[in-house]
Amino acid sequence: MKITSPSVASSDVLPGAPQLAYRQDGLYMEDVRLDALASQHGTPVFVYSRAAMLAALAAYQRGFAGRNAQICYAMKANSSLGVLQVFARAGCGFDIVSGGELERVQAAGGDMRKVIFSGVGKTRPEMKQALEAGIGCFNVESEAELDVLSGVALAMHRIAPVSIRVNPNVDPKTHPYISTGLKGNKFGVAHEDALQIYRHAASLKGLQVVGIDCHIGSQITEATPYLDAMDRVLDLVQSIEAAGIPIEHIDFGGGLGINYNQDSPPAADALWQELLGKLDARGYGSKKLMVEPGRSLVGNAGVCLTEVLYLKPGEEKNFCIIDAAMNDLPRPAMYQAFHAIVPVVPRRGTSTTVYDVVGPVCESGDWIGRDRALTVAAGDRLAVLSAGAYCMSMASNYNTRGRAAEILVDGTQAHLIRARETAADTFRGEKLLP
Repeated sequence: MKITSPSVASSDVLPGAPQLAYRQDGLYMEDVRLDALASQHGTPVFVYSRAAMLAALAAYQRGFAGRNAQICYAMKANSSLGVLQVFARAGCGFDIVSGGELERVQAAGGDMRKVIFSGVGKTRPEMKQALEAGIGCFNVESEAELDVLSGVALAMHRIAPVSIRVNPNVDPKTHPYISTGLKGNKFGVAHEDALQIYRHAASLKGLQVVGIDCHIGSQITEATPYLDAMDRVLDLVQSIEAAGIPIEHIDFGGGLGINYNQDSPPAADALWQELLGKLDARGYGSKKLMVEPGRSLVGNAGVCLTEVLYLKPGEEKNFCIIDAAMNDLPRPAMYQAFHAIVPVVPRRGTSTTVYDVVGPVCESGDWIGRDRALTVAAGDRLAVLSAGAYCMSMASNYNTRGRAAEILVDGTQAHLIRARETAADTFRGEKLLP
């Protein structure tokens, strides 16, 4: 999306949902003035657009029109209950990776039959919890996990539906920390071992094989890795079914990137039309399909509003010190990630200075943006864009900083979906020595 303002050059293309735009008195999300929200709720505060989430989901729905497909939101991207409600009410399933996430889906009214349990380290209590809830499928990531899950299911007189996650050894061309489909990654079983592991799974009395799963990484901005992974997975489907083990569904995971910094990932509907063409050509178009998008549904639907505390000039760097920090927005510190930063109410007629935008946490890694040209003064508010994914869900209480408030915007309405944490909230479960 292109955002223009008196302090943002018209040639700059900044990421964000179409629901984010400047008007005469500042930046708006849908029909809500962001500066007013910051005044009412304080900063830092996360603000999400319901319309932007549903628009992103609609692209997947268009791509799968007329197909037997299930979209499961990968809730690790943003697991706030209000966000989960939006997707549950839209008919989505959920991809979870812990028992805690399962409880969040239940609290948000999600359909347990549409829940997929992924992750390499499921515990026995989590397996039992998921079986009792009646989830749709376990995405199993090792042969040892198959044995444990079968034992847990048999002890409960249940049968666990399983899909085995296969590592296709395809390079997703993304940051190494979010690459998941190469031989050196911890996820899934090796492609060359998959057939033998499927045979083992089919022999276990506590399991029912229902599918095959593949997920190669996150923030993928090209179609080629998906196409390569699909070929590898379909080769396996052919071998597994030839061995007498039917595959009901094929799960292609998620990982589609978003526009952070003039990135140009394929649109979800265009990508899936291309992938479905390959699926049809190989004779598997009638199979049930599952996908697990996360970032691409929520990333550009959210912003973090923050206030400028101080401007600190230096010989080598100028620093814009804000009240949001790495505990609120961990992606730059963890992945050297880029987030566009723009004024909430642009200043007119003053000079622009290049700053490193940093937070108050006592770490040199506490930076939000490097070398940003800003027209700003202490007390101004900034919007950190593309903050809907992997920000609040990864937020911490480092330096005993309470996690930020969250607001969900729906047209002219703004709903508080998480209250700001107090210091007392952060140590509520702790006990003093006698």
